[in-house]
This record gives sequence, C-alpha cells and structure tokens, in this order.
Amino acid sequence: VFRKPSTTVALLLLTLPLFLNVLEQKTFTVEEAVETIGFGRFHIALFLIMGSTGVAEAMEIMLIAVVGPVIRCEWQLGNWQVALVTTMVFFGYMISSVIFGVLADRYGRWKILFISFIWGAYFSLLTSFSPSYIWFVFLRTMVGCGVSGHAQGLIIKTEFLPTKYRGYMLPLSQVFWLAGSLLIIGLASVVNPTIGWRWLIRIASLPGIVLLLAFKFIPESARYNVSCGNDKAALATLQWIAKMNRSVMPEGKLVEPTDERRGRFKDLMDPKYLRTTLQLWIIWLGISFAYYGIILASAELLEKNLVCATGGGGTSKGDELGDYSEEIHSPCLCHHFAPSDYQIMIISTIGEIALNPLNILGINFLGRRLSLTITMGCTAVFFLLLNICTSTSGLIGFLFMLRALVSANFNTIYIYTAEVYPTIMRAVGLGTSGSVCRIGAMVAPFIAQVLMNASFLGALCLFASVCIVCAVSAFTLPIETRGRALQVGKPVFRSVRSEAGSCTAEGHRGSFL
Repeated sequence: VFRKPSTTVALLLLTLPLFLNVLEQKTFTVEEAVETIGFGRFHIALFLIMGSTGVAEAMEIMLIAVVGPVIRCEWQLGNWQVALVTTMVFFGYMISSVIFGVLADRYGRWKILFISFIWGAYFSLLTSFSPSYIWFVFLRTMVGCGVSGHAQGLIIKTEFLPTKYRGYMLPLSQVFWLAGSLLIIGLASVVNPTIGWRWLIRIASLPGIVLLLAFKFIPESARYNVSCGNDKAALATLQWIAKMNRSVMPEGKLVEPTDERRGRFKDLMDPKYLRTTLQLWIIWLGISFAYYGIILASAELLEKNLVCATGGGGTSKGDELGDYSEEIHSPCLCHHFAPSDYQIMIISTIGEIALNPLNILGINFLGRRLSLTITMGCTAVFFLLLNICTSTSGLIGFLFMLRALVSANFNTIYIYTAEVYPTIMRAVGLGTSGSVCRIGAMVAPFIAQVLMNASFLGALCLFASVCIVCAVSAFTLPIETRGRALQVGKPVFRSVRSEAGSCTAEGHRGSFL
C-alpha cells in the first residue's frame, strides 16, 4: 500500500535535476545573435552586393531623364506625352510594389529580389527594340514593375545589420545610387549622339544581368526564416555569418516569437501602427514627388532654358558655358542636350552624396524624426530659391543643394520605415510605402514638365508646399526608432525546431566568396 507513494517521490527526485536543467538552459533570439556576432566580412560583402542593386535601379530610373529629349524629337512628342512615360513607369512600380511586398513576407526576400531583377532586365532589353511610342510606354511600365522588387535588397541588409551600424551603413548605400546616376548620364553624353538611345538602354540593362550571378552568395534573411518557423535554416545562416566574421554565436538555443499571419495589408491598419502608417504614406508620397520633380525639372531647365525666361539680370547659360546647344528644326522644335547640359546634370547629381556625412550624424544623434524634419524644411526653402533669376553658377548651386536634400530625405525615410515595422510585416510595410510614394512620382512629371512650362513659380510653390506638409508629418511621427531593436511580431515563443513551417524559402543560398 505504501510502495506507490515512495515510488512517485523517487521518480520526482530523479527527474527534478533534468527539469531544473531545462529551466536554466540558455536561449537567444536572432536579434541577440546578430548583435553578438557583430559587424565583419559578411556585412562588407552584403553591403557591396546588395548595395550594387542601387546602381542598376538608378540607371533604369535616371534613364528617363536622359532619353526623354531624344524620343521627343524622334517621335515628335508633346510635353504631356514625355511626362506620361515617367508616370507609367511609376504606375507599374506602384502596382507591383505592394504585390512584391506581400509575396516577400510570405515566400522570402531573396526569391522576390531575384525574380524582380530577371523581370526588369528582360523588359529593359525589350524596350530598346520599341517600334513606336506606345510600345515604349508599355515596356517601360513593365520595367517599373520589376524595379519595385529591388527594395527587398534594402530589407535583407537591414535585417542582417547590428543596431548601431544601421544608421551608418544604410545611408552609405546612397553611393551606389549616385554611381548608377552618374554612369547613365556619362554614358548618355557619349552614346546618345553616336550610336543612339536604343544602345544606351541595352547598356543600362547590363548591371542588372550581372548582379543575378552575384545573388547566389546572399542568404535568405534569418529574421524572415524564424518568423515563419524555419529555425533550422535561420540557425545555419547565423552560424555561417559568425564563421565569416570570425566571431562566435551566443550560447543556448534559438528562441523566437512566431506568428502565422505574415504579409497582410490589414496589419498596417492595426491601431498600434495606423497613425504611423498614414503619416509615413504622406511623407513617402511627398519625398518622391520632390525627388523626381527636381530630377525632371532639372532636365526641363536645361533643355528649354526656363531660368529667367521672363526677364531679369541673370547671365544666360550660353554666355557662361558656351552655346553648344544643337537645335533640330522639326515640327516638335526639340532640343538635344548639349555637352554643357550633361556637365550640369553630373555636378547636380554629385550633390546626392554631398550631405551624407551630415545626414548620418543627424540620423544617429538627432534621431530619424528630427533629422527628416530639418531636411524636408530645407528642401522647401531651396525649391523657392529656384525662382530667383540667377546665373548658371547659381542655378547649379541650387540644383546641387536640392539633390543633396532630397537624397537625404530618402535615406532617412528608408531607414525609419525598415525599422518601425516588425519582421512579419516589414516587407509589406516598405512595399506599400514604396507603392504610395510612386503616386508622387506619377504626378511629378506633369508638374515638372507641363505646369512648369505654364507657370514656373506655381510649380515651385507646389513642390515647396508638399515638402512643408511632409516636414510637419515627420516631426509628429509617434515612434522614434533610433537605437531601437528590430521588432519581430507577437511574443508567442517556442524553441528551435527543424521543420520549415508554412514558408517555402530556403534558409541558406550558396556561400560567401
């Protein structure tokens, strides 16, 4: 009768050490692993490969500005037809950006990035064979669809970087966009007058094709893998990064929150994120409106010499740099860019990196919100200064500062958006924001290329007003992400397991170098 209780006590005594051992077992999250491993060779390789996606994207987007004057002459286009090309590119970007964001949160960042590059390169090559204006517009719209998926490269970089390096490394990625912009302008100055714009488009598609070969060295995001239950793949990726960096992994088992609801648009409307989402959409739309507005306005200022068109004491561009302009006497009365015009475009484009050191300091010491507020306010001021009748040197200075400021705005909002949303909705949050911002890019051509010809001051005031609204919205954002760890999702914890859950993405793609 008394043997059963004694047996139970004995079993409890035997299992107690095992139970205590389980309780005391160390665990770690992906965030802790990323911070422990630190910055090293892996991140340098990641920065170079993923950053190079900016070169391909910049060449495809900036292509519109340098090809516009040429196709205007070839197909005898009006202002609205040239503006429509840019609008349709960003229409394609807007539609596919949300789709790619949802798919990336469900099936992986790497796969969507790879597909988007194949798509973009394919339709870019086809564009060079366009037999008519209608085909050109359609094929460039398809290119816009492909380019929208390039944002997944930024997400992969963000999810692998330790917290203290995100505010430094992500703005430096602007160097690649600058390189792509300068490259396409330089190529246009040589290729357009010689072998033509069709060959310029073919050459511009080459970086995207080459990058496809480099993607095999990039692993899928470890944060994405754990968010959908593929812990084994996430652990293998983290171990590989530690080996690459000659660092160590944290002790214990990988434990991470999981949430089966991933990549849902309605999560952005959750009360916790609703205000942030709406204000971010306003800022994204305004920044894109200002950024592509100044790029296209620069082309219009150079092509048609709108500065001081109503009189004033400024020196004309031809007086200062020489009148290299070649006018083609045709029904459309078009003007090709002169060598001096390409020079001004290159100088103003270099401005995109001019404020990077100050932008990095502002992001890391003032915070994302205040830094964005200041740069947006300054952007509004310099838009208004463009109305001053000035010399070519003054025009170059204003364009230089505007390109520097709008570039700083993009740097900051990209970082903030990638940091403010949790892993389970980061891609759809960034994708949706990118989609909304293309509304601004779609409207910008009609302001910079149509309204500006009718009312120069009216167009500038509109650009400045939008920037002021964005500055107010940035200042009142409810969350500051400086020094904040990347959020994952709802805290439903579980220990490491090998099954892939409902995700289909592979955890580790190739190996590094």
